[in-house]
Amino acid sequence: MNERIKKIKTDLETFWSSRTRKQKLTYIISLSAMIVGAVFLTFFLSRTDYVPLYSEVSPAEIGRIKEQLDSQGVPNEIAVGGTSILVPKERVDDLLVQLAAEGFPNTGVIDYSFFSENAGFGMTDNEFNVMKLASMQTELANLMKSIEGVKDAKVMITLPTESIFMNDQVQQASASIVLKTDPGHQFTDRQVNSLYNLVAKSLPNLSTEDIVITNQYFEYYDLKDHDNQYGPTMADQMAVKKTIERDLQRQVQMMLGTMMGQDKVVVSVTTDIDFKLENREESLVTPVDEESMEGIALSVQRITESFTGDGPVAGGTPQAEDPTDNGTGYVEGTFSNGDYERIEETVNNEVNRIRKEIVESPYKIRDIGIQVMVEPPERDDVSSMPQELRADIERILATIIQTSIDKEAAGELSATDINDKVVVSVQPFNGREVEFDGKAMAIPWWAYVGGGLLLLILIFLIIALIRSRRQTEEVEQAAIYEEQEEVFDIQDINEDVETEATLRRKQLEKMAKEKPEEFAKLLRTWITED
Repeated sequence: MNERIKKIKTDLETFWSSRTRKQKLTYIISLSAMIVGAVFLTFFLSRTDYVPLYSEVSPAEIGRIKEQLDSQGVPNEIAVGGTSILVPKERVDDLLVQLAAEGFPNTGVIDYSFFSENAGFGMTDNEFNVMKLASMQTELANLMKSIEGVKDAKVMITLPTESIFMNDQVQQASASIVLKTDPGHQFTDRQVNSLYNLVAKSLPNLSTEDIVITNQYFEYYDLKDHDNQYGPTMADQMAVKKTIERDLQRQVQMMLGTMMGQDKVVVSVTTDIDFKLENREESLVTPVDEESMEGIALSVQRITESFTGDGPVAGGTPQAEDPTDNGTGYVEGTFSNGDYERIEETVNNEVNRIRKEIVESPYKIRDIGIQVMVEPPERDDVSSMPQELRADIERILATIIQTSIDKEAAGELSATDINDKVVVSVQPFNGREVEFDGKAMAIPWWAYVGGGLLLLILIFLIIALIRSRRQTEEVEQAAIYEEQEEVFDIQDINEDVETEATLRRKQLEKMAKEKPEEFAKLLRTWITED
């Protein structure tokens, strides 16, 4: 056994010494990677995966839960902070049901279920009011927790004391709420309004003005009225006005800059915006047929009377009005032969009845003023600006004004009115940066000399680096050749001295090759003799 171990050790040493440095490094890295991989696989496959059983629980409650788990022999860990407890992943569901049946976790808060479980006659009014206030705070906090983005909520309610006198003014309640929100979560203005309304509708005599809502970072959530009947606020008006002026300025600047050059045009735009929000209702009656101004006949009544022969003629002199007279008020005319005919027609027409509820937009442009400064083609010669080009600029600006102003707010504008809103000034721009002469911008001769020296030094360093690398490679190759020569330096077999045993062995080898049958007989003979 010892000889076999020595032989294996010798073979390994011979194999290792015959390898190159690169091969040795490859073997070492491969073996290390296999060992590290085996360690990682063993660790991840054999370790227990712990997940939270309860989170964000008080440390006292975590202590009671841990004691219960330890008594049942369930492995557990306390997370950082002492507000969470971890258990094996495969036992989470079972433990949740089992601990819930045993009354864990017991938060200690009072809700409306307290009254159904502890109803009795021994509770005083003060105790009842305290329990009622605590339950209201708990239920309101639970409502807040059900909202997306809210992890926890603390509610403090102050209720006014009820007076026994009817003439006393009713006091208002107040509420202070602290929300623990998810990291980075932001509520929109509409969601904040919903939170305020949720609290205000949950308590009697509580208005939104007496509610304060903040988060754990002391950031207040202010109530904003988006349904303001008086229109947008001053900040909204200024933002809209600034946006409209900026868009018009960019449009004019881009158009004129293309014609004259971006550095030869400066544009300024001022506007007058109508922010009046108008809600009106119109009830209109129009004919069905607007050409004939007639409607659809719903009902028609025609009465035709005719008379032929002798009889009183219709007409006469009207009498004085007499309240007791029930007659027609006319004296009959003379008798005469003739014809009488009367046609009466009553038509009930249907018309279009239109009811409109109109909400006018509060953003109407009532007036625009555009001021443009243009530099002439020849900077110091104002007269070099062609009049045709200036007239084209004024027409472009007039068209922009005419299409941008609201017709209802400003009314009909004449050409003179539009031209009064446009100012085109032609003058040189004195604020432009001064151009330097070509001589001042020339590169001095010493800069070329310094650049050439730096380039030579850089080339020298590169050549030295290449030579050092070549020398290092040559030294390494020489060391490799020497190792190979040492490994393969084996003593020649022919240098051994021939003895009688070696001669006999050579003869047997020759006989085994040339006459294998005789060699086999010889071996059997030797075996029989032994």
